[in-house]
Amino acid sequence: MPLERIVAAALNIVDEEGSDALSMRTLAQRLGSGTATLYRHFDNRAVLIAHVVDRMFGSVELNGAELRSMGWQQALGTVAHAMFGALARHRNAARLMVEQIPLGPNAMALRERCVAVLLDSGFPPRVAAHAYATLARYVLGFAMQVGGHGGAGSDDTGQSAVFRSVDPELFPATVAVAESMPVPIEDEFSFGLELLLSGLARLRDDI
Repeated sequence: MPLERIVAAALNIVDEEGSDALSMRTLAQRLGSGTATLYRHFDNRAVLIAHVVDRMFGSVELNGAELRSMGWQQALGTVAHAMFGALARHRNAARLMVEQIPLGPNAMALRERCVAVLLDSGFPPRVAAHAYATLARYVLGFAMQVGGHGGAGSDDTGQSAVFRSVDPELFPATVAVAESMPVPIEDEFSFGLELLLSGLARLRDDI
């Protein structure tokens, strides 16, 4: 059985039923095969998860030539938004990244591009490594929340009413910003990303 078909089925299970639902047994049932077939490809569930995570990274659509033509801040911002979109489409699978550092070929290629941009822009190796790790964790954290509170597909109408109806004597600051609450998670992501990149720019200037 082709590896691509197996990994695609595993990702579908996670998307539909959650990361805890993925096991060799459930995957074999989904494929209509035996677990022995799967163990020819994966020694254990951890190896299977690594393949699922890397398939997710493979859906991050980027143009290498365009990235190289950008300034480092624009390039990292473009990568972050592309990662956010890909991981948010598979937020159940994104939770699997908490279990291990992504080291598959797609994840390695993406990391290589970002770190190269930072190094070429004058960041020392240690700072470049920390910057990418922080950026990746930031994207992951937001992607896992899409569809939840304040995220795409959520109903903000009732939540907005709560903020507008609080006692102004007890919560005057909340009342002052009530018309802007809750902040959609996509807006939070973009706002925070801009702050993160601005902070890196100031750090670079001080080096």
